[in-house]
Amino acid sequence: MTQMNFNGDAVRKLAEILVDTDLTEIEYEENGSRIYVARRPATVTHVAAAPQQAIPAVTQPATIIDQKPAKTDFQSHPGTLKSPMVGTTYLSPEPGAAPFVKIGDKVSVGQTVLIVEAMKVMNPIKATIAGTITHLLVSDATPVEYDQPLLVIE
Repeated sequence: MTQMNFNGDAVRKLAEILVDTDLTEIEYEENGSRIYVARRPATVTHVAAAPQQAIPAVTQPATIIDQKPAKTDFQSHPGTLKSPMVGTTYLSPEPGAAPFVKIGDKVSVGQTVLIVEAMKVMNPIKATIAGTITHLLVSDATPVEYDQPLLVIE
């Protein structure tokens, strides 16, 4: 891993984009260096005698990753497996168990690669093509949106 120059202005700008767009994480890559910024979602407090107020989101510290350049347009990549629903992803069948797949694993059509929980129902997400997992785009126990890229099979 090589040392990269820290760009505080870029991190602050990415954090502003998170707040403006109500995203929970964002990643930016340039010249083989990536900056990943994530925040916890805002918590809403309801008080009977007072109007509702949102507690401002706390931005977590930025993680700076310097890796080989990666393909970033996964939405249109032919091997991208997207979430069929809004929910929470789980990379293993139960807490503490080995993940269904990891980067470099070969998968076959119909093989379960992760789970998306929606409304207390565990929905197995299966590979739609055979190949090798090249990118895992979600973390364990994280929320996902409909049509959000989950992983890439090539």
